Amino acid sequence: MGWRMPSETAAHERTWMAFPREGITLGDTDAEREEGYATWTAVTAAVARFEPVSIVVDPTETARARRMLPGEVTIIEAPVDEFWMRDHGPTFVVDDERPGVLGAVDWIFNGWGAPDWAEWQNSAEHARIVAAEVGAELISSTMVNEGGGIHVDGEGTVLLTQTVQLDPRRNPYADRARIEAEMARTLGATHAVWLSQGLTRDYDDLGTNGHVDIVATITSPGRLLLHDQRAASHPDHAVTAKLRAELEGQTDAAGRRFEIVSLPAPETLTDAHGPVDWSYVNHLVVNGGVIACGFGEERADAQARAILAEAYPGREVVTVDARGLFARGGGIHCITQQQPAVTR
Repeated sequence: MGWRMPSETAAHERTWMAFPREGITLGDTDAEREEGYATWTAVTAAVARFEPVSIVVDPTETARARRMLPGEVTIIEAPVDEFWMRDHGPTFVVDDERPGVLGAVDWIFNGWGAPDWAEWQNSAEHARIVAAEVGAELISSTMVNEGGGIHVDGEGTVLLTQTVQLDPRRNPYADRARIEAEMARTLGATHAVWLSQGLTRDYDDLGTNGHVDIVATITSPGRLLLHDQRAASHPDHAVTAKLRAELEGQTDAAGRRFEIVSLPAPETLTDAHGPVDWSYVNHLVVNGGVIACGFGEERADAQARAILAEAYPGREVVTVDARGLFARGGGIHCITQQQPAVTR
């Protein structure tokens, strides 16, 4: 089989999501829970402006989902515990030698390294449920991985992070060669670009240990957007400078040196729990648009929209307040997963 993960900029059939359910991620108070429901709903509505959305909903939340979500959204009932679809759901691929065939990679999901607080057993089944729903060929992997831990250009390049795929809580016996071989088998990635780490906050208890989709993304072959923390007092100032130096010395699968475009961080540096990891890199590209994270900062949000509009010509950039997502450990890209269009 010649599986290949298309670039996120390729045409989509739809976007997949999971609706929140009560538990540690949603929050302990009524206000926290309502914020979570409202934020997931706002992202769903924004994506649905551009392309169909299917969302997996726990039966205990079906009535709320039908009340809150846009009517055109397709609801699939199944047990849910975590609701970060990018990470626990399938990663979709195509086979260029078999037009019309869709594949769905089923990574092993263990709640970002099996922390004590995580509940993931229900959502770990979603890749198989979704694959069956869309008639995709299931590609089982023995590697623990999440969709937020990879970015591809659709032409053989994959971005990875040493502290994610080589995390001993995920893949204790893996080395780079084994990870890269699995990326080639499942995604058609022939060239891996390794980052040494992710953002500082992402190593907290509720973090992913360095997901790349909050740090860098490939907007077109040979061109990267990189999170840029410009405040010297923030620990990610040194981190992003280090990552830039690492990327400047690497090439993509075609041998091109990367053009690196800075995407400045918002001005807010801390919250009640310490330095924030608010990042505009964690956006979703959709058909004809880009769903961008907003942080209630008019100037910074507008600057990010302008950079994203230049990076993705001809697409409308729409900002959705993502503070309710980042407070729970992720962003817009983390709760969505694109299904590429194939000719049936």
